[in-house]
Amino acid sequence: MNKKSNRWYIEHLNEDFSYSLRLKRVIYTGQSEFQHIDIIETIPFGKTLILDGKTQSSESDEYIYHELLVQPALHSLDKVQNVFIAGGGEGATAREVLYHNSVKSITMLDLDEEVVKLCKQYLPNHHKGSFEDKRMTLIYEDALTYLSSTNETYDLIIIDIPDPLEAGPAYKLFTQEFYTIVLNHLENNGMMVLQAGACGPLDHKEVFTAIYNTVDSIFPITRGYNGFIPSYNSVWGFIIGSKSIDPTVITKEKIDKNVQESLNTKLKYYDGKLHQGLFNLSKEIRTSIKNEDRIITLDNPIFIV
Repeated sequence: MNKKSNRWYIEHLNEDFSYSLRLKRVIYTGQSEFQHIDIIETIPFGKTLILDGKTQSSESDEYIYHELLVQPALHSLDKVQNVFIAGGGEGATAREVLYHNSVKSITMLDLDEEVVKLCKQYLPNHHKGSFEDKRMTLIYEDALTYLSSTNETYDLIIIDIPDPLEAGPAYKLFTQEFYTIVLNHLENNGMMVLQAGACGPLDHKEVFTAIYNTVDSIFPITRGYNGFIPSYNSVWGFIIGSKSIDPTVITKEKIDKNVQESLNTKLKYYDGKLHQGLFNLSKEIRTSIKNEDRIITLDNPIFIV
């Protein structure tokens, strides 16, 4: 009988709460220009990307995170053609977009070329060849700088970046200034969607409600939703900022019709029934959003521990 590894990966969610996973092997560990990078393999979740000590996605459940991030917005819009992705180094966000037959182009901006190179090499089950798709343009640059210097507009802008760590590169993309730039680069019916941090009963006030309030200060329509990501050991939040379309009024029947007719794959997690109830945040979180007064700016950024 094979002996189990006695090595453990321990992740600290905050100063009072950590969790541990049995470690199979360390695939890579190193420091890029911007952040510390680890790729490990754990018994429960398989190959996992970790940036600055925070799990980004794991092989066994990344589809939950990436379907939640991409599919609700894409299925709320009709025939999305041009998509911008900020971050998304694993290539899995692009993969979800490329499942849509209507998509003609993706412009993906990732600041850290080293992360993308390592994900291409070690996480093939994440990207599934998305980097080689002829519709993909990959640029290694800061998304704020790039969008500030182009006149291009997009049907959908996806913000798939790490949490706003004080020592990390992502915090500027959680600000009112950046969301204003994003709004100006969307088509008339365009949407932005972003990962917005932990969103459970005990931790939704850390960053989620402040991000929601900041998006809401810029976009005509703002909607939040969440879902449990097992490898995060947490309920995770997502926010849509929309120019004109309310994703909460899209019917179950329309979603299921779109899923059946517009995709070149079968989804595991998302469908019309999920979409119908997805935006029903708990009373506690809705109250916290109503009472939130923080606006995140470049001069007054927000950080997680």
